[in-house]
Amino acid sequence: MNFVDTQDVSGATILMRVDYNVPLKKGRVTDENRIRASLPTLQHLLEQDARVILCSHLDKPKGKKMPEWSLQPVADRLSVILGREVSMAPDCIGDEVEEMVRAMKPGQVLMLENLRFHPGEEENDPEFSRALGSLAEVYINDAFGVCHRAHASVDGVTRHVSRCMGGLLLKKEWEYLARVSNPERPFLLIAGGAKVSSKIGVLDNLLDKVDAMLIGGAMANTFIRALGYPTGTSLVEEDLLDKAREVMDKARKNRVQLYLPVDFIVGDGPYAEASTGVCPFQAIPDDLMALDIGPATCTLFAQVMHQARTVVWNGPMGAFEYRPFSQGSRNIAETMAGLDAVTIVGGGDTDSLVYDLGLQERYSFISTGGGSFIEALEGRPLPGFKALGECSGA
Repeated sequence: MNFVDTQDVSGATILMRVDYNVPLKKGRVTDENRIRASLPTLQHLLEQDARVILCSHLDKPKGKKMPEWSLQPVADRLSVILGREVSMAPDCIGDEVEEMVRAMKPGQVLMLENLRFHPGEEENDPEFSRALGSLAEVYINDAFGVCHRAHASVDGVTRHVSRCMGGLLLKKEWEYLARVSNPERPFLLIAGGAKVSSKIGVLDNLLDKVDAMLIGGAMANTFIRALGYPTGTSLVEEDLLDKAREVMDKARKNRVQLYLPVDFIVGDGPYAEASTGVCPFQAIPDDLMALDIGPATCTLFAQVMHQARTVVWNGPMGAFEYRPFSQGSRNIAETMAGLDAVTIVGGGDTDSLVYDLGLQERYSFISTGGGSFIEALEGRPLPGFKALGECSGA
């Protein structure tokens, strides 16, 4: 697979897939991290006098044109960040768009309208793919966040351009995923979040690779219940108790040190104004819910983290959106930021937490992909990478 920093694209007309699926409020971008993540590639292209056509989706309009999900506010914000005009197309394909592309001059940027206004995008429709590809001679994918989707702008379009390559952001994601495949040891996985079901593929795949594993968040409740202990009113996936036991058995067989919380912060529910207190993992009260890892667990987890040379973290340690139950996730984030190790974070909630704490510069890498990051950790091939590798012009 080629990347843009090794290719000559001087003066070329380029279709660049970006991930500008950013939050909006009253028509304004409220979090521009994904926009800024694309800047190195975009500036590299503009320095080569390329004509850059940007394409992205925004939210889930399900094939219908919905004005509230227009990319116009994103184009406006990008214009300010770049310090140059970013023109906005009325659609992403069609005669008017083609005319705007023909009129572009070197160094200009054009934003196409929301790809998902067309059902052909998510359907990977050949005609929609062809129409997209006809706009440019070079295709660049710099949107890791959608690489797990075989959509037209990720997969089909690569069959209708002369050359394909990855952007600088995609290259960085590729390189850090390679570090997960061949890590400095000891290698530690920190897995959190609400459900075992969403992480079981990651746990199963990485149990063949890691030296240790920390499990927190609501998913830890299922493991505690699988060990035969009461979990009160906590979220538990009853249908996955056997799977949790299988994970623990595999960890023992593989000599992976698997750590579960030894205490919890409990409460009436995530919306409670305050916690009820701390209790050991064996004694969660029948009428209360485990909502965060406790202080003893934070100390234990920190000790394990300081022994690692590679750490991958996906998923918060509790209901971190609510302040009474955010301390465990904050402690993990702060501890990880201070490690002398390769530190990789992935997943929307975990990323947001790190940025909210202002710790992003203290990590080796923060992935821009949620689903793509998870599927890569599961060992599954990503359609976006596969398409670039198979592109006839790659």
